[in-house]
Amino acid sequence: MKKAIIVLLVLGVVAAGAAWGLSAPTRMSEAEAAALQAGDPSRGELVFWAGGCASCHAAKDAEGEDLFKLGGGLKLQTPFGTFVVPNISSSQSAGIGDWSLTEFADAMTHGTSPDGRNYYPAFPYTSYARMNAQDLGDLYAFLQTVPAVETEPGPHELGFPYNIRRGLGLWKRLFLDPKPVISEPVGDAAPDPELWARGRYLVEGPGHCGECHTSRDFAGGLELSRWLGGAAAPTGEGTIPNITPSEAGLGSWSASDIAYYLESGFTPEYDSVGGEMVHVQENMARLPAEDREAIAAYLTAIPPVANGGN
Repeated sequence: MKKAIIVLLVLGVVAAGAAWGLSAPTRMSEAEAAALQAGDPSRGELVFWAGGCASCHAAKDAEGEDLFKLGGGLKLQTPFGTFVVPNISSSQSAGIGDWSLTEFADAMTHGTSPDGRNYYPAFPYTSYARMNAQDLGDLYAFLQTVPAVETEPGPHELGFPYNIRRGLGLWKRLFLDPKPVISEPVGDAAPDPELWARGRYLVEGPGHCGECHTSRDFAGGLELSRWLGGAAAPTGEGTIPNITPSEAGLGSWSASDIAYYLESGFTPEYDSVGGEMVHVQENMARLPAEDREAIAAYLTAIPPVANGGN
């Protein structure tokens, strides 16, 4: 019995050590970091709109120049607790003004803070992990130009065990993957390959559309087999629609319908955009027309999800 207890204790220590190692925050490789270059703020502003940064980090109902005041503070209600959106302004003390480009890229693609903590995936780094080095550099350059906001939004409101950040390292090993979700176009449509690939990059990467439009499993990871098939709203009220080319989704919409909706906010039936999608549509309207066309080309040539993912 004594030997058995000792063996169990040893196995427990080994298991704990393995879990500690596997849960460690990760960073970019030396080669990935070396690929980062000083960016162009004007290009970075387009990445800013594609990523919808103002929708979460600016004040609620902000308009005009106030969209660039990224002091955070918005509270996101989820089944895991309440996440408080951080300040990402150029403030040296309250924001990210003192971050290096590499630290910024580590946060965006690995969900790791400059001081070595795991970020919660309410920050959609599982999508941003697919962003290329050029866009990361450009976005970083742009964020250095926005006004410094000195407000401190405060901590997340989470209970045990969700307040243990170290455990997120194990979560990231399961759900953080920079590979594309959809490898190639499907269906009868034959979109231009480069246009479709650009749309995939925007939707799966900076646009992080799957973070809302895809259902999640019990651990909060995206169910990629039901990609963009719709999901329950994180607040528990209502659903987020299916945007795949199925009867339950956008099956009756043409690529031009989708592109026009992203530009104008009007559906083929002349209904107008509503809810949280208002902010997304307004962001998409600021992109070049060819980017909206690319998103439309992608959405018309991905696997349909018939059940709406709800």
